[in-house]
Amino acid sequence: MIGQLTGFVGQVEADRCLIDVNGVGYVVSASTRTLSVLPTPPETARVLVETVVREDAIQLFGFATGEEREWFRLLTTVQGVGAKVALAILSVCSPGDLVMILSAGDKTGLTRAQGVGARLAERILTELRSKVAKMPGGAVSAPVSAPVGASVETDALLALAGLGFRRAEAWPVLSRVLAEHDGASLDAVIRLALKDLAR
Repeated sequence: MIGQLTGFVGQVEADRCLIDVNGVGYVVSASTRTLSVLPTPPETARVLVETVVREDAIQLFGFATGEEREWFRLLTTVQGVGAKVALAILSVCSPGDLVMILSAGDKTGLTRAQGVGARLAERILTELRSKVAKMPGGAVSAPVSAPVGASVETDALLALAGLGFRRAEAWPVLSRVLAEHDGASLDAVIRLALKDLAR
């Protein structure tokens, strides 16, 4: 069982990356959140891994933090939440967001993730609400005014990926836009990034 990989980042795509460990390339599926914090290829990265073994495949799922991996494990205990849906949820919700969403019973916060409809969101809330306190950060009550949702950076990356741009080409442009327009709204950031990418 593989629990961690440390190696060169060979390639980053919309939903996975290639980690080269001593000449062996491991394909690792990951959330947009994790992919967005990986160093630029070909720098070295350390990725925590959850290995899933099936009859027809061995899949590796990567995480930037132990908290994200713990939430992945918990989410996949819910019927109807496979690895792909769990990663979609973690792409739009940080572990802290999930604590607030489950504590508040915020179904809408979950349905922002691709593949999560109202019925599945309800099941997730019902099955996991009682387990929040045992999760990382779950015992700390979050301020009511804290925003629920991903950062502008992550949301913009998701939007650009949805428009067909690879992370490798979108990320440098997005970083520059965010640096030059601090505090800009999500719509403005996406519009400026698209203008740059269109060149």
